[in-house]
Amino acid sequence: MKNFQDEKQRDLSVNKSDGTNKFLTTDQGVRINDDNNSLKAGERGPSLLEDFILREKITHFDHERIPERVVHARGSGAHGFFEVTNPIPELTKAGFLQEVGLKTPVFARFSTVAGSRGSTDLARDVRGFAVKFYTQEGVFDLVGNNIPVFFIQDASKFPDLVHAVKPEPHNEMPQAASAHDTFWDFISLMPESTHMIMWLMSDRAIPRSYRMMEGFGVHTFRLVNAAEESVFVKFHWKPKLGTHAVVWDEAQKISGKNPDFHRQDLWEAIEMGNFPEWELGVQIIPAEDEHNYDFDLLDPTKIVPEELVPVTVVGRLVLNKNPDNFFSETEQIAFHPGHVVPGIDFTNDPLLQGRLFSYTDTQLTRLGGPNFHEIPINRSVAPVHNNQRDGFMRQEINKGRVSYHPNSLGGGCPYQAKISEGGFSSFNERIEAHKVRERSESFTDHFSQARLFFNSQTPEEKSHIVKAFRFELGKVETTAIRVRMLGLLSQVDAELAEKVAIGLGATVPPAPETPMNKGVSPETEEEGTQEPKDGQQSIPLSEALSMIKNPTNSPTIESRKVAILCTDGVSESSVMNMKDALKKQGAKGCVIAPHLGSVLTDNDTAIAAEFSFLTASSVLFDAVYVPHGLGLNALMANEDAIEYLTDAYKHCKVIGADGEAAEIISGAPFSQKISNADAGIIVTSEIASQSFAQEFIAAMTMHRFWQREPNLYN
Repeated sequence: MKNFQDEKQRDLSVNKSDGTNKFLTTDQGVRINDDNNSLKAGERGPSLLEDFILREKITHFDHERIPERVVHARGSGAHGFFEVTNPIPELTKAGFLQEVGLKTPVFARFSTVAGSRGSTDLARDVRGFAVKFYTQEGVFDLVGNNIPVFFIQDASKFPDLVHAVKPEPHNEMPQAASAHDTFWDFISLMPESTHMIMWLMSDRAIPRSYRMMEGFGVHTFRLVNAAEESVFVKFHWKPKLGTHAVVWDEAQKISGKNPDFHRQDLWEAIEMGNFPEWELGVQIIPAEDEHNYDFDLLDPTKIVPEELVPVTVVGRLVLNKNPDNFFSETEQIAFHPGHVVPGIDFTNDPLLQGRLFSYTDTQLTRLGGPNFHEIPINRSVAPVHNNQRDGFMRQEINKGRVSYHPNSLGGGCPYQAKISEGGFSSFNERIEAHKVRERSESFTDHFSQARLFFNSQTPEEKSHIVKAFRFELGKVETTAIRVRMLGLLSQVDAELAEKVAIGLGATVPPAPETPMNKGVSPETEEEGTQEPKDGQQSIPLSEALSMIKNPTNSPTIESRKVAILCTDGVSESSVMNMKDALKKQGAKGCVIAPHLGSVLTDNDTAIAAEFSFLTASSVLFDAVYVPHGLGLNALMANEDAIEYLTDAYKHCKVIGADGEAAEIISGAPFSQKISNADAGIIVTSEIASQSFAQEFIAAMTMHRFWQREPNLYN
């Protein structure tokens, strides 16, 4: 197999332009003499209709916006490669999974779901995680999310879901937020959404960065091998840096300080050489085990717990190049779950089946017609030969007189490929059924896995979920909607419902309201669960569902940022010692000062200030360090500096200080809450101590010190 990454088969230089040392021209290549003035009849006269340069420029400007995606409009992406580390030819004939070391070029796009293109990165929302593989056999799109389940079981409800979560139609508010009546009205009447809502109210919905979130294919797919044997598969992306989040107060502040936080984080990481990396894992379920679980594999509101079916790593994804043009690449890329290659096939998941229709339809609208596959970012690296012709924005210039099949005038070409020659053939699944508008009884348990998710969380994570429900439902104006939601939550966990109710000043209803959704059978409405049948597998807890229990395989601070608070008189040795120690671990120390420019150290040397207190904030950094210095009194009197420390403490981040700077910690507003055992507060009387820097870095590998939270509001 050819290694496309090494051969740079995705080189699109023929479609790129660089205006360096070039003349300014029209779109037709005519050199322009004056681009500053339109053609007029005299200096103060009317503009002339014959000014073709003005008309072309204005016309292009008037038409350069395309419809944004209905969902996943706010996104960011990058180029990279996928490398096989553990081939699985016994499971699939997909060529890009056959050989160790085989690299396939990819483009990945991450996104929020509900907001518009101009919304914030830090909204509480699902994150899209879509990867386009440019394989030798054609394009394969793995179009998923950072949450392994979805709100609904059937594609027929997707328009309703999106209409409900989008800004309310009478006033177009709120933007990129689910905390409003129409969304929770819909959810409270759709018990099948309960599992997804638990994930959405968890910290999974406010990731620290795209580089620190998991990805999932969501649906159950099929793998098909060369013998035409099939197994079921679930796809997983596991981040190298671990799975981490911010806290809700922090997310809200980041949205104000830097709404491009995730986009900038991804861009800067790649520019600095901290290439984001994930492992691709698969859960394989033999066909004969399809009905061996207390859930249905075709139900997109269910996971396959990793304790029942472990994730097997098959390769790694590395993103190593930023786009040259955001619109041409990130905005115009067209994903589709129906883009598969031989060896990968679909199941009868009713949500997946609807997506197979919807994605083609939406690309026709967004990208102007059926030729969106010819846009450079969407082009297959495998040769494309067919009888499709014409249409808006056609770029291919087809030769010859034949545009149909079968034909004799063209020698029968292009001709069909046999399965042995790489031709795609759908898995020969036997189906015998009546046409019905119904759901399987195996889809009716809506609460067991919601309970599994909640019970698998740490106490800190459970507390965050409670607070998230209080915030979201606290924004709901209609009392009846809140009460219905409390009824649903009571079927997940009674204590959860009670704690949410306290925050709402409400009472959990003694009997949950019967939902309008008829997907719940009479047998399961009362208990809200479905007992496993004989021979089915079930578990009470899943350690893999907790982010705190699974931070990363190898603790690291790679690519993290530390705010170093400085003013004139700061200890040069303290600052440089910490910056050097952080750099060796792949992290960065950023000098924050009262003003931009530079600060003078105790040695009268100048250190550049990368940010001022006005242009940055504690929420944009992973830890805060206050070095020793002669200007500490001025720093202690600066309210912005104290805010850095207060927010860092509130958000459970590492705070460090050496020398006399330790007095700032003891004088901070939160100092009375600090106990001797308070982890994450690293201080020393020494100056520029190597052991102090190492202790500070070791504390940062913990990401957050959640045990601090119980003291925050006492």
